[in-house]
Amino acid sequence: MERRTVLRAAVLGGSSAVFGGTLWRGAAHAAPAQPGTGPYGALGSPDANGIRLPSGFTSRVIARSGQAVPGTSYTWHNAPDGGACYADGSSWIYVSNSEIDPSGGVSAVTFSSAGAITGAYRILSDTRQNCAGGKTPWNTWLSCEEVSRGYVHETDPWGVNAGVRRDAMGRFKHEAAAADPVRQVIYLTEDETNGRFYRFVPATWGDLSAGTLQVMVAGSATSGSFTWADIPAPDGSPTSTRTQVSGSKSFNGGEGCHYADDTVWFTTKGDNRVWQLNLTDSTYELAYDDSLVTSGSAPLTGVDNVTGSSSGDLFVAEDGGNMEICVITPADVIAPFLRIDGQSGSEITGPAFSPDGSRLYFSSQRGTSGSSSGGITYEVTGPFRS
Repeated sequence: MERRTVLRAAVLGGSSAVFGGTLWRGAAHAAPAQPGTGPYGALGSPDANGIRLPSGFTSRVIARSGQAVPGTSYTWHNAPDGGACYADGSSWIYVSNSEIDPSGGVSAVTFSSAGAITGAYRILSDTRQNCAGGKTPWNTWLSCEEVSRGYVHETDPWGVNAGVRRDAMGRFKHEAAAADPVRQVIYLTEDETNGRFYRFVPATWGDLSAGTLQVMVAGSATSGSFTWADIPAPDGSPTSTRTQVSGSKSFNGGEGCHYADDTVWFTTKGDNRVWQLNLTDSTYELAYDDSLVTSGSAPLTGVDNVTGSSSGDLFVAEDGGNMEICVITPADVIAPFLRIDGQSGSEITGPAFSPDGSRLYFSSQRGTSGSSSGGITYEVTGPFRS
């Protein structure tokens, strides 16, 4: 346990720097993205796991709901959802939420420097419908409850410290979180048809026990300028947080959220959009909208979780659609990166890259069965560009 604590301190900020923006190239994303040839080429035939991948990429199953994680005695949770990776020396950890209500929580899998599974364990229990979340620069995992007046729980991927409920981050139908170390805030999405986009300003950066919850204020257009306003009652009582501030901008079903290079992207599943906030000039625009695809069919529908790579590519997972993870490049080209066959009753969740960027983890929440007990967590390895 002490070794884990030391390693966590040693990598503080290290792994997050790779995907926290320092290596992102331009992050132009002039928006909205249009279909084209992706950087990895066409998808091949389904492999043994039913996954269609570009040439040079391979997949393996990491865990299945209700079964022991290979090489361990730990039973993997049902309905795997949002996730993230953490460096642990030359090894790493993948954490995964459980979108079950009640008794959701979070599990973790550890890997050796060669990618072998070395362990698995629980890091949060007795919470409700843990959907997405976000990684902090101090290497904790923010697990978000997607229930009315839900909470954010700050957890320890190493399993050393108990999870802590962060009441100051507000009570609403939380979905995802993304940390901005420049402005020292945490962005938050809300999964409601009239949800809002929030930011939490901690009283002290690195300590989420106290601070100010704010909401984005903007017009009804799909682009323009925005400001932030304080939420008078972050606990959502007696009035929901999304209705407390006049002029706050409504979003149809907030989902994934990702920060890099003074930009934050988030998705809305109700209208199949990826939004882009340019934080240096406080403007917003659409990075993708399936209704604005100008030729052919829209490659991305059911937009959900989102993550990014050091090349500046965004990887957006589908909830439904045709079970794809699509890539949006900095040149505003969108194309499928992978597709899962035979799992139309599921959704893709929890995309996250290993610290070196060579492996992508994600889950099919309900697998081939269409049930929360049929979840499958995968790893894809290959020549991801850097």
